[in-house]
Amino acid sequence: MGEAGQAAAPAPAISAPRLTLGTIATFSLSTLPISALGTILFVYFPPYLSGSLGVSLATIGFVWMAVRLIDLGVDPILGYLMDRTDTPHGRYRAWMVSGVPIFMLATYMLFMAPKGIGGFYLFAWLFIIYVGNSILALSQSAWSATLSTTYEERSRVFGVNTATGVAATVGVLLIPVFAPMAGLSGDASVRAMGWLIIAMTPIGIGIAAWRTPERVNKSTVQHFAWSDYWHIIAKPEVIRLFLAQIALTLGPGWMSALYLFYFHDVRGYTQQQSTVLLLIYILVGIVGAVVTARLGSRFGKHRTLMFTTSAFSLALLTIPLVPKGNVMAGIPLMAWCGFMATGFGLTISSMMADVGDEIRLHQGKERISLLYSILTFASKLTSAFSIVLTLPVLGWFGYNPETGAHNSAQAISALSWLFITGPILFVMLGGVCVIGWRLDAQRHAEIRAQLDLIDGRLESQGL
Repeated sequence: MGEAGQAAAPAPAISAPRLTLGTIATFSLSTLPISALGTILFVYFPPYLSGSLGVSLATIGFVWMAVRLIDLGVDPILGYLMDRTDTPHGRYRAWMVSGVPIFMLATYMLFMAPKGIGGFYLFAWLFIIYVGNSILALSQSAWSATLSTTYEERSRVFGVNTATGVAATVGVLLIPVFAPMAGLSGDASVRAMGWLIIAMTPIGIGIAAWRTPERVNKSTVQHFAWSDYWHIIAKPEVIRLFLAQIALTLGPGWMSALYLFYFHDVRGYTQQQSTVLLLIYILVGIVGAVVTARLGSRFGKHRTLMFTTSAFSLALLTIPLVPKGNVMAGIPLMAWCGFMATGFGLTISSMMADVGDEIRLHQGKERISLLYSILTFASKLTSAFSIVLTLPVLGWFGYNPETGAHNSAQAISALSWLFITGPILFVMLGGVCVIGWRLDAQRHAEIRAQLDLIDGRLESQGL
């Protein structure tokens, strides 16, 4: 930083051209498989395992927890390796393509699993699918951050990514909605969702990897010191985003794990009606992502996150007021909740990209893969807890998830309280984490101006 300021004739700053919507939209196709899997794995797969394949709630909860705990170390290792990768085909492109066969195979083995599978089978393939998912998600997020450099444009990139991911999720969720019309059973519809995810993977990632340019600062590849990593992990902004990611993963994840149980047994909706409401919740995210990205650019990303977490929590409190089994009455509320929830992940991801620029300015080294591995580490840590905390607790209160089972008033009451209070508590904590955030648009513009001078000098030196 000091050397750049003392240069007699610094090279002019590099001003990257504004990304076209076509470029961003093409790259966003890489989100298709990981976005589609996320909701299905938490909302439909646990009930499918317990109700159709005969796996107990306790086994599901503790296997999920064990996999996530073991899997926690995968992302930091991947982040380290990605930051040091330099191939003729790029850094993140190479990793993204390598994750495709792992992800596809594990998806097949889980969604096409035979009845009577044991805990070991579930553990093995759940672990493998999470490894594949980590490779795809981490390379996609890091590539997104380097694809754009400005405060406002990063919101735009992550907004389009999120909107495309929402569209993928909606496409998969349409299967159980129309399955009865096609004569498909509940089990067959879950398997059909698995097949669609498998098909999305090579198509979406193949097009994105083929058509998207990748900017890699090669001068940062070979420089490494463990002390740099400690400074990153101990950085207050990184800690705050890490805690926010934990809270904003656990809240919606908690809600997802109980969604079908709650809407069927407490609110009186059929599975098809519950899926319609879930589709509304997710579908409005396409608009919510775009609006949230614009709000973040105009009013600040941290302020936008505090607003959306508060609005989501207030709306969730009113769900018990909706008449039971009334789909039309439930649509506005679910739309509002979905609109607000969409902004959680994209805002945190965009803020972490800004932190990555600040770290690169101070260290002279690009550590964006590691930073996103911290976010995925947080997601993994908490997504397991959303299942291991909710499902065994439901079982402790005597709740029986099997189709047609009779549950006591105590079990239904516990389900109702768990569904409402858990998400509100954690989502509000997520908003609290970014109060007083200082890396705003003005501060980031100052950082980028200095980085552009440095990049201009490096380019003139052929680095």
